[in-house]
Amino acid sequence: MAPRLHVFDMDGTLLRGAAALELTRHFGDPETGHAIEARWIAGDISDDEFWQTLLDVCGDASAEEVDAAFRGAAWMTGVPETFADIRGRGEIAIVVSQSPHFFVRRLEDWGAHETYGTDLELGRPLRPGVTLSAAAKVEITDAVRARYGIAEADCVAYGDSRSDLALFARLRHTVAVNATPAVVELAAATYEGTDIREAYALGRELLAGARPQPSSSGNKNRL
Repeated sequence: MAPRLHVFDMDGTLLRGAAALELTRHFGDPETGHAIEARWIAGDISDDEFWQTLLDVCGDASAEEVDAAFRGAAWMTGVPETFADIRGRGEIAIVVSQSPHFFVRRLEDWGAHETYGTDLELGRPLRPGVTLSAAAKVEITDAVRARYGIAEADCVAYGDSRSDLALFARLRHTVAVNATPAVVELAAATYEGTDIREAYALGRELLAGARPQPSSSGNKNRL
């Protein structure tokens, strides 16, 4: 059987919220996290200002402190189990997110084959223009497909917001997870709820050539 690729966004898709909110909450300044998130959504803050504010809140946090923030975050139910099922079938799971890679990469411990995120480093100066773009999500997906010899028809993407639009426009098999209306409009299947295994089941139906019915149980977020 030809290999298959599952491409997951993180914030709002695997995570019921955003990494910036989880990190600022863990490090004792949730108000700042909510403020920069609101400004990001409204377009009132630059990427560099957003990241610098987050880095200021996190300071020179240790790996153990980031591990604790990761473990305590509001994850969708069934993330490790979903990755385990993908691995058990001999398929590939990657996570491509605009959130900091120092947070995203911990999903490799839960079974993701590869992770990609914005290249921030705690305790080091911000390098301008480091945000992982929506276009980069497409480029990364294409590069991984090429490396494993996976056709577009054997790839499914899971996402929720504007950073996923370019990838959803490119691929045939797409699952909107607690998504914005723009993403839902492009998606081949739609899921509302808190269990990523159910969204993944819709992805499997798409790969099998089925036409999934919308699935619902209720939730929403960004990035």
